[in-house]
Amino acid sequence: MDQFCGSKYWDLDRLWNTNDNPDFTYCFEETAMLWTSCLILLVLTVPHAIYLQIYYSPRTKRNNLDIQMKMKSHKGIVDSESMKSDSLNLHQKQISHPIPWTVFSIAKIIVSLIFVILSILEMVSTLFLTNEIHSNFELFPVHWVSPIVKLITFAYLVLLLVQYRLNGVYSSGPIFLFCLTFMLYSIVNTRTLLLSVFDENSYFYPEFHRLYFISRIIGLVFSVGLFLLVCTNEYTSDRRLDPHQTASFLNRITFWWFTSMIIKGYKKPLTENDMYRMNPNNTSKKILSDFEYYFDTMRTSKIIKQMQLDASTGYQSESYNKDLVMKFDGSNRKNTPNMNVALVILRVYWPMLLGIGILKLIASCLTFANPIILDWLMTFMSDTSGSQPLWRGFLYAALMFVFPMFESVINGQHDYWMNIVILRVRTCMISMIYNKSLRLSTYGRRDYSTGEIVNIMSVDSQRLVDFLNWVNSIWSAPLQLGIAIYLLWQQVGYASMAGLVFMIILLPFNGWISALIRGNQVKLMREKDKRTKLMNEILNGMKVLKLYAWENSFLSKISELRSYECTELYKIAYLTGFMFFAFSAAPFLVGLLTFTIYVLTGNNLDPNKAFVSLSLFNIIRVPMGMLPMLLSMGAMSLVAIKRINKYLNSEEIDEDAIRYLPDQENAIRVRNGTFTWTRDGTATLKNIDLEIPHGKLVALVGSVGSGKSSLLSGILGDMEKTSGKVNVDGRVAFVPQQAWIQNATLRKNVTFTNQFDERKYRKVIKECCMEPDISILADGDQTEIGERGINLSGGQKQRISLARAVYSEAQIYLLDDPLSAVDAHVGKALFDNVISNRGMLRNTTRLLATHRISVLNDVDEIIVLKDGVISERGTMDRLIEQKGDFAEFVAEYLTENMYDTDGEENDLEDSQLMKSLAEKVRPILQRTESRRSQTSSSIRSISERSEELRRSSSMQRSISVRRRQGLSSNVQRQTSKDVKPIGVVKPKPANGKAGKLITEESSQTGSVKLKVYARYFQTIGYVISFTILFAMIAANVFQILSSLLLSEWSNDGLDPIKANDTHLRNQRLTGYAGYGFGEIISSLFSTILLNIACIRASKMLHNDMLGSILFAPMSFFDTTPIGRILNRFTKDVDVADSAMVFNLRMAVMQFFRTIVAFIMISLEAPLILVAILPILVFYWIIQRLYIASSRQLKRIQSTTRSPIYNHFNETVNGANSIRAYGVQDRFISDSNLKIDHNNSCFYSSITAARWLSIRLEFFGYTIVFLAAIFAVISRGTLDPGLAGLAISYSLNITGVLGMFVRSATDLETNIVSIERLIEYSEIEAEAPYQNERTKPENKSWPALGEIKFTNYATRYREGLDLVVRDVTFSIKSKEKVGIVGRTGAGKSSLTLALFRIVEPANGQIMIDNVDIRPLGLYDLRSKITIIPQDPVLFTGTLRMNLDPFETYSDADIWRSLELAHLKQFVHTLENELLYKITEGGENLSVGQRQLVCLARALLRKSRILVLDEATAAVDMETDTLIQETVRSEFADCTILTIAHRLNTVIDYDRILVLDQGNIVEYDSPKALLANRTSQFYSMAKDAKLV
Repeated sequence: MDQFCGSKYWDLDRLWNTNDNPDFTYCFEETAMLWTSCLILLVLTVPHAIYLQIYYSPRTKRNNLDIQMKMKSHKGIVDSESMKSDSLNLHQKQISHPIPWTVFSIAKIIVSLIFVILSILEMVSTLFLTNEIHSNFELFPVHWVSPIVKLITFAYLVLLLVQYRLNGVYSSGPIFLFCLTFMLYSIVNTRTLLLSVFDENSYFYPEFHRLYFISRIIGLVFSVGLFLLVCTNEYTSDRRLDPHQTASFLNRITFWWFTSMIIKGYKKPLTENDMYRMNPNNTSKKILSDFEYYFDTMRTSKIIKQMQLDASTGYQSESYNKDLVMKFDGSNRKNTPNMNVALVILRVYWPMLLGIGILKLIASCLTFANPIILDWLMTFMSDTSGSQPLWRGFLYAALMFVFPMFESVINGQHDYWMNIVILRVRTCMISMIYNKSLRLSTYGRRDYSTGEIVNIMSVDSQRLVDFLNWVNSIWSAPLQLGIAIYLLWQQVGYASMAGLVFMIILLPFNGWISALIRGNQVKLMREKDKRTKLMNEILNGMKVLKLYAWENSFLSKISELRSYECTELYKIAYLTGFMFFAFSAAPFLVGLLTFTIYVLTGNNLDPNKAFVSLSLFNIIRVPMGMLPMLLSMGAMSLVAIKRINKYLNSEEIDEDAIRYLPDQENAIRVRNGTFTWTRDGTATLKNIDLEIPHGKLVALVGSVGSGKSSLLSGILGDMEKTSGKVNVDGRVAFVPQQAWIQNATLRKNVTFTNQFDERKYRKVIKECCMEPDISILADGDQTEIGERGINLSGGQKQRISLARAVYSEAQIYLLDDPLSAVDAHVGKALFDNVISNRGMLRNTTRLLATHRISVLNDVDEIIVLKDGVISERGTMDRLIEQKGDFAEFVAEYLTENMYDTDGEENDLEDSQLMKSLAEKVRPILQRTESRRSQTSSSIRSISERSEELRRSSSMQRSISVRRRQGLSSNVQRQTSKDVKPIGVVKPKPANGKAGKLITEESSQTGSVKLKVYARYFQTIGYVISFTILFAMIAANVFQILSSLLLSEWSNDGLDPIKANDTHLRNQRLTGYAGYGFGEIISSLFSTILLNIACIRASKMLHNDMLGSILFAPMSFFDTTPIGRILNRFTKDVDVADSAMVFNLRMAVMQFFRTIVAFIMISLEAPLILVAILPILVFYWIIQRLYIASSRQLKRIQSTTRSPIYNHFNETVNGANSIRAYGVQDRFISDSNLKIDHNNSCFYSSITAARWLSIRLEFFGYTIVFLAAIFAVISRGTLDPGLAGLAISYSLNITGVLGMFVRSATDLETNIVSIERLIEYSEIEAEAPYQNERTKPENKSWPALGEIKFTNYATRYREGLDLVVRDVTFSIKSKEKVGIVGRTGAGKSSLTLALFRIVEPANGQIMIDNVDIRPLGLYDLRSKITIIPQDPVLFTGTLRMNLDPFETYSDADIWRSLELAHLKQFVHTLENELLYKITEGGENLSVGQRQLVCLARALLRKSRILVLDEATAAVDMETDTLIQETVRSEFADCTILTIAHRLNTVIDYDRILVLDQGNIVEYDSPKALLANRTSQFYSMAKDAKLV
């Protein structure tokens, strides 16, 4: 190289062994420095440039398009439209939008061109010198190569900048690095040139090199200018665009682009609208697409490998047949191999993880730069002879600034990109779990409740991604330990092996502890699942819970589960405490063993050995401290991965079970179908052969449990098909028996996923009898419907469900008893106008499951199901003639429906039908009556009623039990006067919230209030808090004392007398050991006590919130989504359980470590605090800026997470309907949007953390630099031991400050979860649950059951209109009163008032002359019995569902079951009374659930019974059983019945008619029907019943 340059390449005397002006050689600068700079640009950008040129070139676009066209041409599907579409799509994929040219971008091109010109000038000057001036001047290759290299490099840079501009590349790391290194080269080269000018012995002669000299000076100026231009940002007018996309490389690595968000967050509280729009690569759609591609590819690969293995062994597995592989498209995953989601994550993100790992490797190695430099600095400080020049000390100080700066930048990028991976993995997990919920089969679903799936989505997925944040520490921590041990060997020799042996001994201890933690973690998640599952059911059944006064029972059950959960948490806390003790003690014990062996073997401990070793011990402290956390988090993540894998591998619906092939004859065809809900049980449906022709109306009839709903589920593919074939030809719409309603506007519930068509919408609303309902809603059809339709009646929900199906314009309609929950007259109108062959659906195929006999005469065919088998089929007349199962069914109907109507006329048409049917099934009817007469003597004989029917054949019936009342033309005319045209909603009030039901989740702003901290520490306990604080202070005092002792000890090594004093040495060693043990024992005590105290506080906060929620008024649940409440009970409680323990411990610990560090640094020279003070001011400013934004980002992140869970809950509950309508993709898209919305907050939050970290670390290594500078200046006057102590602590200040601010910030952001728990624990409660002062003295109250309303009025919430208005009436003891009225009349409100679910606005209610308002709610509600319309059961045993307080004997329970006609059924169940009820009672039919509710009422047997249309959703047989039991067993009770069907109350003592909250009539049925001007008579007349 010397010959290449004509001078020395490397001159150590000139560079190092000089007292002033060290410098590189000209040859080194013109080769190594220049070429390295140029190679950075060429090597790192050429591959990317080639990629852009190939991928975005027009030729590639045309070639790709030609390939696609050929493929389609081969398939015979090419057409001009598809060609245009393919061309457009390919263009969109291949061509990025070019970036507009700006002043800065043009300036970059111009400066690069100037360098091209300067390079040419250098070549010209060289040529000029050679040929004209100094022909004897010897030129060497370097003179030509140097300008040529620069010419080529800058010419390439010009082309690269243009290409990047055209292809949408805003900034480039390699270009930045080139400009930086080239600028440094120019600075060093110009300095060398200037030094040479003033050196007469220099190689250069200025008078002969003016052109060269001028070009180099100009080059220096423009190199600085080019670097500054590269550091500028591109301007964009889109304020919501992620600035990272347009930021320069310097802005990216320093996160300066995020400063605007930080400042905005400081000036005002951030909102969701301030969040950046997600980078397209980070959107859910893109992330999930990539993940599912690899997921499916790996699964297919496993299938193929299994097939190859089977083929090689001569065995062909049935589960891995060729058909499965051919059909496999990513959705058909039944009978496919189990997948490990961790391996898929690794496969998808391994390139990013590899790049991130390289960054971690570099940063891990850079960590040891400062200890090495400290060794050099200590040698410099110990040199009192002055042999080392002063500039070396300043160089060491500068290096102690530069290397940490590089480490900080690299760590910042590592953490940022790792968090991007975390964001993507988290998105994958949530999306995959959500998507899986839409594909779960019934068999797979039975293992998971909604609460358990929410737990997997919220807790397990979070624990998986939390571990990813530390995954590189798995290898970097051992690497750092290894490097540290090696460097210790360099310092203290084989004494370092003592520390290594100790760390090896710790490994089995760690393994044992981590195994215990993992086991406890499994148990913890199991208990957490149970609690979440039950909490979800409680929230779904809260109204029933309050009506039964079961709050205390379920409070104790949840508290018990929480206690089990906390028991596991306590065990983990103890184990974590001991693990923390072991690893926090490890650095001290390693140091103690090392120093002990070192000095006891005759060596002296000097400042170099002591403080370089101490700095290495402090470095060891970090990876050693990480190991317990890694083991703990690793154990948690393994449990989480197993749970996620189990869920994602659970069985899915077999999408091939139902075929959708064209069929000219039949819309639905089932051949020899056998279906089951449970694979290990008997088949629910057997040998089903079914053909439903196109355009026909077919009815399914049968008793409870006969299989009607199951058959519809089988056709939808929701059941397990064990044999047979099913084909469906056409789009399907499904109306379930229990209507599924979304939390959206009424209009949105009807239009569902279809576009709004006003004309069609108006027609559907009209025919579905929804106009009167819309007219009374606060905001018309724009009124928001609450979760599960909580602000609608059962009939309204069912009509919306039917309207949704009609609006969808499907070809096949599966209707699961849609008329059961509506009023009789509405039911008739719905059938006539919508379902029948005269209705809107007349040209479609309809399969109607029903219990109504009166509609069967209008259907094309009747299919009778019995015990899961089709027993009969045919027309109504034909089936009656056969006198089989259908005839029995009709007889039951007639037995129930032919009560005397006190002489009122009967509907002629229905009367003739009843007469005809009665004659045809007379023998069966007589047998049925005989059986009924044995049960209830109050029912008249069949012969009497048949005779009455014949006598009144020309008169209309007054009331029909199983007849659904129809809307007459008279009713239509009446309502049309009051109802506005659909699509024109009512004018909104000024606040625009008339129809708003669900409240927006509140998000606090500003700092977390001090009262939140005070409440949390109060929950922990002030005595415990001060004890923990004292223990931590003691630990830090011991640390200060041990450090000062080490400083003195190290100085002893410089004094020959003290160095040989063994007594002093032993004294120092004993003192050092004593202080160290004092520190670790104090730390152990404080850690365990803090862990236990935080868990205890979390338990108390949970229980406070639980009590507050359970005793909150129903208005709270009406306006608060369940997902939002569950979010508090899952995510926020988990933060209180785990994160708060870690955050609080770290915040307090780092606070004391910061104070200790500054104390130690100030010992070097108190004056340094003056220099550090401005840094601390900036430090405080940065912290305040960050915390304001970070805190609010955490809050927004929490509030945007709730909609994800709300949507998920809604989806799980309506999965059957979503699949039936085939709109899974739409719901997945909605879920993705909500996830993206939450991710935008998460992205801002993680970026804010990086923004803070890099700034705090800058302040940290600035303090290191200042400490080193002060040490260098004070050489000769400062003890080396004290200097070493100060600098070693300053080396830690970066990590300590960073960890302190980060932990303090994490504490404040996570305290938001505590704030949210406290918020829900302070919800305004209902009235006192029990009140001893007002409790009736008579324990048997109410003994009579007399009820009196006096001027009573009520509303649901403050600010709403009255729903009951000044009503006054009384009910006598044992009186039976029916409450009737049209929708919105106030019927349910009146009964809710009786239970004080709603409180009075005026007036009072008296029961047995006792005002119920002062009573405790338990004292009131436990004395009244209700059989609700919706039968709600909870997970647990059957006995628990009947008697949650365990106050009744088994004999009492069996008697209630017998009276409820369930005894025989329960005897057939496994474990009988201990039979496990699944979530929502799904393993019982609706009728059986209603009978369980009847058994509850029979068990309680109070003097007042309320029936809220308890038989609306059951079949005729169940209805009969319930009515008979009520009449016989509650004969001596006061009964209030809300009646949608007038026959259920026609034989009552009195009828209460309500209209718009007012009593319009109150008299006996006979008197009201006799008065032709009464509204009760009008209700019958409007439906053509009188």
